[in-house]
Amino acid sequence: MLQKTLGDLGIGRRDFIVVFGLLVNVFTWLVFLRAFIEQAILDNNITNTSAIWVAFYLSIIGFSIIGAVVSKRFSRGKFLQLWIIFGVIASLLPVLFNNFTVTNLAVVSAIFGASFGLGMPSCLAFFTETTKVENRGRTSAIILLFASLLSPLIAVSFEELSLLAISIICAVWRGTAIIIPILRPKGCDLVGKINTSFISIFKERTFILFFVAWLIFSVVDIMEGTLVLGYLDYNNKEEIIEIMYLIEPVIATFFILIAGIMCDWIGRKKIVLSGFVALGAAYAIIGFIPNSDISWYLYFVVDSAAWGIFYLTFVLVLWGDLAQFASKEKYYALGSIPFFISYIIPFLLPQIDFKNFPLYLVFSAAAFFLFVAILPLIFAPETLPEKKIELRRLRSFAEEAQKAKEKYERKIG
Repeated sequence: MLQKTLGDLGIGRRDFIVVFGLLVNVFTWLVFLRAFIEQAILDNNITNTSAIWVAFYLSIIGFSIIGAVVSKRFSRGKFLQLWIIFGVIASLLPVLFNNFTVTNLAVVSAIFGASFGLGMPSCLAFFTETTKVENRGRTSAIILLFASLLSPLIAVSFEELSLLAISIICAVWRGTAIIIPILRPKGCDLVGKINTSFISIFKERTFILFFVAWLIFSVVDIMEGTLVLGYLDYNNKEEIIEIMYLIEPVIATFFILIAGIMCDWIGRKKIVLSGFVALGAAYAIIGFIPNSDISWYLYFVVDSAAWGIFYLTFVLVLWGDLAQFASKEKYYALGSIPFFISYIIPFLLPQIDFKNFPLYLVFSAAAFFLFVAILPLIFAPETLPEKKIELRRLRSFAEEAQKAKEKYERKIG
């Protein structure tokens, strides 16, 4: 069954094990690192956490760019192994501290971010070069599904552990990935034939169109999400927040699967456009009917679905499609910037008095900006080759015709 499924995806068993193991390990390890930081903040009663989290995410962005450049000096397998070793060492770094202050925890967070960001572009480039473009969406969905299922288990299991225990578990878990690059399939050390610069990428029309849309969504949605939580908390609607904290991961995971299937079937552009339109409509509804609980639940459901769609397409799929024979590491390093910036923005927002807060104006503005974000997508080309879409449709038609023929023959036989 596994071999048949992998055959349908156009990926060999060893290739899939390598890609699956690397990405699931690093995505869950990121959850480990975040869990350690959160636990360290609680254990040491740190109230001003902005510097800690900003250092973490800025370090990821900065070292992703550095890693995209430095990785070209090594074979990919060698670089991935060095990256994993760096991650093990970084995970054990907190052992040196008896307690944490804002300053030393910010330093540790920055090192955590560096150990994650440095090799992430190479890891995603490796994923892109190992998978076929017409099956990349489904392969991405499978990987993200397992990573999403493991993440809540990690968060729950860490609640009763000491910081030392969490640090050791982080190191051990990251260390289990060290053997994966050794199993790399043939061709995994392929690099872009074109020595692409960051400036030349930003001059590409298609990249800019998708990047601008992704940036607008990331900034607008995280700002609105922060305002939503504050508004609901101020109006004693904590039960809505609690319910959606439980439901949102399930909805996002479901739509990751849907997006993975559909973006290989009808293309990336249509799936991304549908996410923007649905979220813009949800913002408009909450702006006009802010006092209805149903409006809030609808907003959270659509927002979770949109994040599932965009997480799959903008994190794993699109930039690899655009890179083709160029430096995929640099495309992924730049393409990930809006995602991590979105985590920094809440710490930069001022305190808001929700007593006379004009929610309808804020959400109407958000809906407007999201519809503005649709404009560059309209002019952006489809990144999945049209021949691949037509070939899949013909295959589907042929399979349906064969089934109809067999059914008819059984009936008359």
